Amino acid sequence: MKLGKLWDNADFWAGVMFITFGVAAVFFSRDYPMGSAMRMGPGYFPHYLGILMTLFGVIIAAKGLFGERERIGKWAFRPLVVLGVGIILFGFAMDSFGFIPSLLILIVLSTLAGREFKLPEVILLTVVLVAGAVGVFIYGIGLPYQLFWWY
Repeated sequence: MKLGKLWDNADFWAGVMFITFGVAAVFFSRDYPMGSAMRMGPGYFPHYLGILMTLFGVIIAAKGLFGERERIGKWAFRPLVVLGVGIILFGFAMDSFGFIPSLLILIVLSTLAGREFKLPEVILLTVVLVAGAVGVFIYGIGLPYQLFWWY
């Protein structure tokens, strides 16, 4: 295969990504105790998940090399930047503003990453996601986050 055809081959690069994350998972979990299938240690799941990801990556990369290829399209910089900023602001806002305002910032910025922004849909999505997150993480699991900066 020519380098030019490999350079924009989406399946090949997706396989390389899976291989990279799989090898990293196996590498970073090597110092944790493995345990056994009946009594799994902290290294058991990441180790075997890393092996599976690596195997899937090899299969996907081979498909990209020897099968029909899908070309990589143009980079979508707006979602990349907006989602990155949203996640960073969420992390910083958790300490200053609380859980609910941080989620509001994250959800609204995430909806701005797309091409369509319909206010009624964003409001409904925000209410459902915030209620679900508060129900699961605050009341269900009992994480000790402040809901607001005053509470």
